[in-house]
Amino acid sequence: MLEARHLTKRYGTTTALEALTLTVSPGEVFCLLGANGAGKTTTINLFLNFVDPSEGQALVNGVDVTRAPLESKRHLAYIPETVMLYRNLTGLENLEYFAALAGSTDLSRGSLLKVLERVGLPADAADRRVGGYSKGMRQKVGIAIAVAKGARALLLDEPTSGLDPKASNEFSELLRQVSGDGVAVLMATHDLFRAKESGTRVGIMKRGRLVALHGTDEFSHADLERLYLEHMHD
Repeated sequence: MLEARHLTKRYGTTTALEALTLTVSPGEVFCLLGANGAGKTTTINLFLNFVDPSEGQALVNGVDVTRAPLESKRHLAYIPETVMLYRNLTGLENLEYFAALAGSTDLSRGSLLKVLERVGLPADAADRRVGGYSKGMRQKVGIAIAVAKGARALLLDEPTSGLDPKASNEFSELLRQVSGDGVAVLMATHDLFRAKESGTRVGIMKRGRLVALHGTDEFSHADLERLYLEHMHD
């Protein structure tokens, strides 16, 4: 569903991402780990066509994002560190608005409420303004938008940053749900624990290169931390 082929991004003499090759299949949760500046967000931005590659290709469902940006975005949903919603609209109104923008105009109020219920938003919150939501609640609305859109690939950039342990655990459960529906998930994160808990594979990045690639069933939480720190040393 998501494929990078020798994906490279340079800014002048600085290489932000170098010859990245990876595939994220339907139902897989692939976690990109690495320090700030390692190339994680650059990878996400290239798949979103926010920036153009210097070399290589980013493909979504076989569609080159540079050659067909609108077509590729039909398959995608994006959740950044802070989900941007309209503060003066309710959670339900935000979901209805963004679902309509994505082309899902035939969803009834009841259908949208079921989506919000599925992602774990409290029932009494659907008709409250988003300005009073916690970060975890906004993230749930973001997932609900992806579900209502019928996105087949989900791109996440530090989605658990700033969440308390309970909200972070709930978010991991949401990822298991959407991946269980066959959605391909690519997540950039610093959270080693959540990467182990919700990921099926992890890739460690350093200075724009993918330096390690492992299945999460290959090691314990402690082993992942040790492996990560070994790669972070010069």
